[in-house]
Amino acid sequence: MKVVFLYDIIIVEFVYGGKNMFESKYGKLLTVVLVIVVIAIIGLIGFLGYQFYDKNKKIKEASEFVDNYNGGSASGSENNTEDTNSTGDKLNEIVGSLNSTVDNTSKTAAKKGTYKGFSTVGTMQIPAIKFSYPIIDSVSKSAIENSVAVLYPSGGESINQPGNTVIIGHNYRNGAFFSNNKKLNVGDKIYVKDYRGTSLTYTIYNKFETNDQDTSFYQRETNGKAELTLSTCTDASNDRRLIILAKQDD
Repeated sequence: MKVVFLYDIIIVEFVYGGKNMFESKYGKLLTVVLVIVVIAIIGLIGFLGYQFYDKNKKIKEASEFVDNYNGGSASGSENNTEDTNSTGDKLNEIVGSLNSTVDNTSKTAAKKGTYKGFSTVGTMQIPAIKFSYPIIDSVSKSAIENSVAVLYPSGGESINQPGNTVIIGHNYRNGAFFSNNKKLNVGDKIYVKDYRGTSLTYTIYNKFETNDQDTSFYQRETNGKAELTLSTCTDASNDRRLIILAKQDD
């Protein structure tokens, strides 16, 4: 009886003791897995949070640049009153007008300026997608990581001039740069102010997709008007391009 009882004790200890040991090891493994999952989630949240912060920071910086650029030479912000009863005032007005012309010329030249170290030729605003960015004069990897840029003709001198100007920008699929171009429709307006101080309004008249090697639309007849081509990657593929064509309003 004693032998049988001792045997029963050994069996019970082996079964339950082994089970507790297994549960202990399993519990430790589960704890490690949970810690790894929590760290991964925190890392992902941190990464997404930084991406969101960086995107909004770039959008805000670009918008502030555009506001300052466009506001610097805005006309009609002052009340111009004329006193025809004073010859002296009239002469002062003429002199002031001449000085203003000189000042505006200087300001226009200064408008070529820079944005984050890149030479700019103007600004572009598209209200339909809340787009507001400076236009960098030529394309480089670092340039289009900061704004949109003129691809053709090189140098950006063609902006707001008769002929077609091709402007490219990234589609980061996050709302920055040309990410929302897919939401544009025929009839939407594009507003461009160039370094000369000229402001033009364009109306979108075509929208299509093509491959990244297609340049057939770069040179096209514009009937003496200024036109724009906006080019970016599609959401589906970096080898496909979403093209927006717009022409100067009459």
